[in-house]
Amino acid sequence: MKRYFIILIISLLSASAFAQNTEGIVNYKRKTYWTRITSRMTYLSQEQKDRAAQTWKNYEEENNAEKMKLAFNASESLYGYTSEQSETDDGQYSWRNPDLKLYRNFEKDKKIDVIEMLGKTYVVEDSLHVPTWKIGNQIKDVAGYVCMRADTEDPIKKQKITAWFAQDLPVSAGPERYFGLPGVILELNINDGDVIIEATKVELRKLTPDDLKLPKLKGKKITDAAYNDLIKKHIADQMADQRNPYWSLRY
Repeated sequence: MKRYFIILIISLLSASAFAQNTEGIVNYKRKTYWTRITSRMTYLSQEQKDRAAQTWKNYEEENNAEKMKLAFNASESLYGYTSEQSETDDGQYSWRNPDLKLYRNFEKDKKIDVIEMLGKTYVVEDSLHVPTWKIGNQIKDVAGYVCMRADTEDPIKKQKITAWFAQDLPVSAGPERYFGLPGVILELNINDGDVIIEATKVELRKLTPDDLKLPKLKGKKITDAAYNDLIKKHIADQMADQRNPYWSLRY
């Protein structure tokens, strides 16, 4: 009887720990290396690349990064900016963040993405289309969690995607538009270091209704297929005009 009681207590504690690890907030820093990005664009002139390098050199050296947040529980997630306004680390400059709210409902196989791009705000409503991940055997520490590596690619933007996910947080949520792994993605590397999104803090707690609340949906409603067509056309048009397509499009 005593042994049975001990086993029961251990099982209850394990179940409680599991439940606690499936709900909370992850804070990220999103760093974009524009000098590296523009240097790879073969359709830009050397003058354009040099100008971009000069423009972004100090910005990147000052280590200014976008502050992002992911709220998650076992059935839902919501990703976006931590606030409507951002500012440089020294507080000298501030700006309004573009509309960006990426909602996932894993139980209902549903997503709603509110994305400001190309001069408009779009509301992408569709079912969940999970990326095709290849899970490797590499591990690293991110924000105090042991994470495993997984790789995929963005077939529209032609980008390599490397994700580091924590199995100790057994929810298939993640930053940006990426999800579908057996653990929360705590780090995302886009195109060999062009953009790095890294978790700075993981707070496990019960979410409030506001944590997963979408704003009133204002924008042009489209499907995933229509969204992809917009991206493809814009990139092709900008390349033909020898311009950086990502000035008005999230990289």
